[in-house]
Amino acid sequence: MTRIEFHFNTADRLQYTCRLLRKAHSQSLRLGVVGSEATLRQLDNLLWTFSELDFLPHSHAQDAQGIQDVSPIRLHADPMQLTDLDILVNLGDEVPQGFEKFERLIEMVATDDHGRMTARERWRHYTKQGYDLAQHDLSKGALS
Repeated sequence: MTRIEFHFNTADRLQYTCRLLRKAHSQSLRLGVVGSEATLRQLDNLLWTFSELDFLPHSHAQDAQGIQDVSPIRLHADPMQLTDLDILVNLGDEVPQGFEKFERLIEMVATDDHGRMTARERWRHYTKQGYDLAQHDLSKGALS
């Protein structure tokens, strides 16, 4: 059964996502990130600039399929297009289709009212399905 975690109360959700991706990549994990096209474009740009010392190899849905196939981090608005990955990171408002095929799902919760409301809806959905959910309050400590 997929392990589901909610990460909330971060000052900058995309910066935190970059750090999380860096940590997972250092553990040789393969990740998919879903969300709106606008959010994924912002994350794509940030992955190129957030650290002078780290390069996180990643691809976007518009990249050639061959590039996507070998990328350890894949950004795509359609979670059904993400296969053979360990972790799915959700930056979107909806429950991502096919999340069950991942070992782990990380829900990144925005701090605005809309983000919190949609996260509560996803939380209810997962609990109705019988998932045990983990919470990570990011205001209590940062990811290195």
